[in-house]
Amino acid sequence: MTGSTEQQILRRVDTLSGKLSDLKSGIGKFIFGQEEILELTLITLLARGHALLIGVPGLAKTRLVETLGGVLGLDDKRVQFTPDLMPADILGSEILETTAEGTRYFKFLKGPIFAQLLMADEINRASPRTQSALLQAMQEEFVTVAGETYALPKPFHVLATQNPIEQEGTYPLPEAQLDRFLMQINVGYPDRETERRILLETTGNDDIRPVQILSPEDLIDAQHLVREIPVSDPVIDAILNLVREGRPGESRNEIVNNYVSWGPGPRASQALILAARARALLQNRLSPSIDDIIFLAKPVLQHRMALSYAARAENITMDNVIDSLIAPLE
Repeated sequence: MTGSTEQQILRRVDTLSGKLSDLKSGIGKFIFGQEEILELTLITLLARGHALLIGVPGLAKTRLVETLGGVLGLDDKRVQFTPDLMPADILGSEILETTAEGTRYFKFLKGPIFAQLLMADEINRASPRTQSALLQAMQEEFVTVAGETYALPKPFHVLATQNPIEQEGTYPLPEAQLDRFLMQINVGYPDRETERRILLETTGNDDIRPVQILSPEDLIDAQHLVREIPVSDPVIDAILNLVREGRPGESRNEIVNNYVSWGPGPRASQALILAARARALLQNRLSPSIDDIIFLAKPVLQHRMALSYAARAENITMDNVIDSLIAPLE
């Protein structure tokens, strides 16, 4: 549906808001104390994007993907990335089949990428060739094998994880490929009360499965609605100012000019406006606000910028840089 009036959009936002509220409650029964992580992940899905989750093992990243697959009715799969993983192990490959009459033909066996929700666990442990195969498919939403093109299912989302501690034997994602992810979501340790709840509720005999709340068609409808939500000129200007001030050389921000080697491109602006619209929908609002831009600045920008050697020498972090960028908006 395109060209909807404001009243039509408002009615559709109201209709979806109840379902999205039930969705958050349903996920909250399985994922404890990670409200911000959950919100950012849902925003990513509503914005039709992919997310990179950074966190040490044991912080429920796999459980999050399984729960999302259950409550959204998505076909979810998980791939453990290792140095010997080949592109064909993800995309699929052709095998030679023989009919009863003796005729031979090639048959394509689809790989795990043909899922609606794919968890790429420890993506930086795979070789650059394998990473590129996945990230290219994420961007193009189809796979080409032996000259034949195969469309990926819709919706199609990748939630990739990285361990920030162990770097030995890993292959860091190139900056151009990091840009394929709508957000980088940092997953931290739970607080004491949350960890207590985890101890009590996840070590018993109960095997409770997520109940489907939305269908894949509902998610696709919500994704279309996100792109129709109006954005005011002040919010658009705030996005442009934020992104353009993050580019060294043309920025008026001294921290950026002194400590950033390269800044975010236009895709960062696109990611911010889509994510802001998605957050407005998630919170039952007709239009995004400046507060949404402030909330989303770090997950959208932190993997689209690089610190210089001077920043590392003077202990300047990416958080420091982005804080200085959003300060004028607050």
